[in-house]
Amino acid sequence: MTALTDAPLTMLDGRETTFAEFADRVVLVVNVASRCGLAPQYEQLEDLQKRYADRGFTVLGVPSNQFLQELSSEEKIAEYCSTTWGVTFPMTEKAKVNGKKRHPLYQQLVETPDHGGKAGPIMWNFEKFLVLPSGEVHRFRPTVLPDARPIVELIEANLPR
Repeated sequence: MTALTDAPLTMLDGRETTFAEFADRVVLVVNVASRCGLAPQYEQLEDLQKRYADRGFTVLGVPSNQFLQELSSEEKIAEYCSTTWGVTFPMTEKAKVNGKKRHPLYQQLVETPDHGGKAGPIMWNFEKFLVLPSGEVHRFRPTVLPDARPIVELIEANLPR
């Protein structure tokens, strides 16, 4: 298995990179979907982005239609996120988060257990993985809000003062 930093990423605008671009930052990786009932979490994700971006934090949105709740094209996703939620954080193109064609980033992330000790497939949209600069990963299930105390405390504890 390749290192997390080697995972290839194609951004929403088509730019090719790898997860290494974010390796020195605290990154909250979230599989997002525009038509999901949890989509209001975009607001909290953007709030975190604005609050901590200048200290070395970023949200990385990964649109996925795995649960049949994402828009049809990268352009529509970008427009929806920008106009509805004011999203400024980076986002990748649509990706599979489960199954045989699971994105390489998620092939590694799903190995991380949640606070209850369960690893494995993504359960639903808006599952969160907080990746620290050390490479340590923390997993939060979809119903854990982005601004929940355990997430915010981990972000703040791992950012430069």
